[in-house]
Order: sequence, then C-alpha cells, then structure tokens
Amino acid sequence: MPGEKEFFTESSPGSSSGVKGPGERRTRACLVDGTYELFRAYFGAPSATDEAGAEVGAVRGLVRSLRALFQDATWTHGAVAFDTVIESFRNGLYEGYKTGDGLPEELTLQFPLAEKAVAELGLLVLPMVEFEADDGLASAASFLFESGAIDDIVIASPDKDLAQCVVGDRVVTWDRMRRLTYNEEGVIQKFGVKPKSIPDFLALVGDTADGYPGIPRFGKKSSADLLAVYEHIENIPTSASELKVKMRGADKLIAELNERRSDAALFKQLATLRKDAPVPRTLSAYEVPRPFPPTQASG
Repeated sequence: MPGEKEFFTESSPGSSSGVKGPGERRTRACLVDGTYELFRAYFGAPSATDEAGAEVGAVRGLVRSLRALFQDATWTHGAVAFDTVIESFRNGLYEGYKTGDGLPEELTLQFPLAEKAVAELGLLVLPMVEFEADDGLASAASFLFESGAIDDIVIASPDKDLAQCVVGDRVVTWDRMRRLTYNEEGVIQKFGVKPKSIPDFLALVGDTADGYPGIPRFGKKSSADLLAVYEHIENIPTSASELKVKMRGADKLIAELNERRSDAALFKQLATLRKDAPVPRTLSAYEVPRPFPPTQASG
C-alpha cells in the first residue's frame, strides 16, 4: 500500500489488481468529496450555460470527472458527499467557523444541480445539511469498514481533516489532483502523528480554512512532538517538568496550553469528524452500477 510519496494514476490507488484470490473479486469503495470536486470544476472547467441561460459549467466538469473515475470497474462501491448547506452544527459551536459568505452565486446555485446529476449517474449521493460533507464521508467510511465486507476504502479528498479516518492500509485518503494516496504510515510521515491524533493536531496548530486559530506558540513541529508521545491533548501534562519529550520553550508552551485548555477542547471538537451523520447503513446502497454510467444517465 502507498505512503506519502507514492504516485498512482486515477484508476489505481491502493490495490490495483481487483483480485482477492482464485475466483474472488476484491471489493473496493471510493468515497468522493463532491463539494471539493465541484469547486475544482468551477474554477477549472470551461464556463457553460443550459437552455435557460443558467451557469452549469461546474456540474458538467464534475460529471465528466466522475464518469472517468467510476468507469474503472474495480470500484464495486462508491458515494459522493456534498455540503448541501455550507453552514453546519459547528457554526453553532464557534462563531468564527467557516460559512458560505463570499462564495460566487454562480457556484452555489449549481449544488442542487450537481446532486441531481450525480444521482442520475447511478451513484449514491450523501447530501449533508446539519453536518458537513467530511462528516458524511467519515460516517460512510466507518460503516463500510465496520461491515467487514469492503477490502479497500478510498476517500477521494485532499482535506487534511479526513486523515483521521485512515486505518492501516485498508482505509486511505486520495488526493486525485496530486495523485497522492495516504495510508496510516503516510499520515504519520506527513503530519508526524497517527490518524487518531489528527483532531488534536489541528486543534493546536489551527485550521485557517475552517476558521479556527489554534493555540498560540504551537506550530506543526511542537504539536507533532507532543502528540507523538501523548496522542491526545488531554494527556499532555500540565507541568513542563513532567514532559517525556525534550522541547525548546516547553515552559511557555505548556503555560499557554494550560491557559487555553478550554479553547483547545473546543477546536478539537470542531476538528473531529462525526460518524453518526445520516448516511445509508446498507451495503447495497453503495453499489456502483455496471455498466457505468447507466444508459439513461445524462451529462
């Protein structure tokens, strides 16, 4: 399985053979961040309008991308998650959390069209309203993993939040644009912490894309050094003299953290993906139709 620096074509993250053993076919699921893909198509695909003059270029770009992706017959299961509403329950937890303010109307108006187009391809759509698309992906990945029926689960998104979903070589994240696939070892190489510590890491360093600042004085290295030993913020000692890792400026770091433990806990809550989002809990719902796309699909 791949680590951080290994490259794959779009059809082959993880196992590319599609073969489990004599007479057995590998089951492989691809869970796609539809919001990211729609944004990418909006800023990268040619502009286009429908018969009524509405902008649909991003939707058409998204459909082309998904057609190319799922025509790989080794994908047996899949789903596409969308932020049907950009705001989520996290906005009620923290005032500064990201919103849809400032997004081009030409883009936001294409979200419902995109969900409809993806459904017409025969793919499962995970439309998130109270939750975020990442929560939908995390919930679907958790269900498929716990089912024990899927050999390879690939989350197609470059979002660093989703690194917390990685499990060994079986659940991985895939940055399609950069052709990078991250298994557990790849996550450790990239962030310096295990997947289960990603929410803690993000809470300390902050996430400007999501709108929370992290804890002052904590950079990527100091955060990774601490979490490599303690794994979670709540396990970090309140006294620098008790640390099991040598760090420059440890006294000031721990003092800063002690003053802001409540902030750190809140930011960790924001960074932790939910696994109870409303997604189907039956394997058949995730099956990719073959042939793909169905003959009646448009786009």
